[in-house]
Amino acid sequence: MSTEVKQIVIPVDFGEQSMIALRQSYNLARLTKSEITLLNVIDEDFLKPFQDIVSAKHNYETHLRDDIGLRLKELADEVQAEAGVKVNVVTRTGKIYEEIVAAANDQNAAFIVMGTMGAVGLKKKILGSNASRVVRESECPVITIKGKEHRFGCRHILLPLDLTKETKEKVDKAIELATMFGSIIHIVTILESDDEFLTNKLTRQMNQVQEFVEESGIKCTSEFVSGSDVADEIIATATRVEADLIMIMTQQEVGFTDLFISSAAQEIINKSEIPVLSIRPTPKKDTTTYVLQ
Repeated sequence: MSTEVKQIVIPVDFGEQSMIALRQSYNLARLTKSEITLLNVIDEDFLKPFQDIVSAKHNYETHLRDDIGLRLKELADEVQAEAGVKVNVVTRTGKIYEEIVAAANDQNAAFIVMGTMGAVGLKKKILGSNASRVVRESECPVITIKGKEHRFGCRHILLPLDLTKETKEKVDKAIELATMFGSIIHIVTILESDDEFLTNKLTRQMNQVQEFVEESGIKCTSEFVSGSDVADEIIATATRVEADLIMIMTQQEVGFTDLFISSAAQEIINKSEIPVLSIRPTPKKDTTTYVLQ
């Protein structure tokens, strides 16, 4: 397989949500001239009952791999005929989120597109779903898809801005996607306080970004929304503007908090019925400056 060809990695468990994510990847693959890689991960927990009997574990895993391999090959043939792009298949064994990230790294993937059911209860608060873990650790952009109904294509992109977190690379990625899909970019800034200095600073940033986007030939709108829950306000705005994609920038923290992505980002990934594109920022010495400086 040529390393020069872009790959879009799609984790597949043959369930409804992963099939929805797979279908949503077709246009992205065609427009980016990428191949699709169907990935199935055999959860290592399935093999634990056999861990003390090496031969039994080997036989069971071999049987699983053979069965999954046949199903993946059948699916790949169907997708290749339907999407009109080359489709590859990969099977791995281990922790699901670790193997998804490892496979994407091995493939030098341009995107991971994965279905998610969201996360509930204690798992959501402490560990997060597999999707959240993939988003935190992936070096390439990750599109998570939770909802059941989605338009094909991407007519509207919601671009939330935050002075302390957003960088130029997120705006550049939004412009890149909007150019490919012929999208309108909707900028939104959530006001959590009525501090005049902060509001003026955010206004300057939003105007600067809108001007930059429009200079790229992309139609763009911008607005402020007041609210105390950033994630809920972003999702509500995305629903109102009929967004096909929400773009967020995840943060790589240090120390103990390295175990988590930001709470707002995780809430958006877990709650949004609209696909979410998460981008891990390139490390910089200072990420608190204006987006376009």
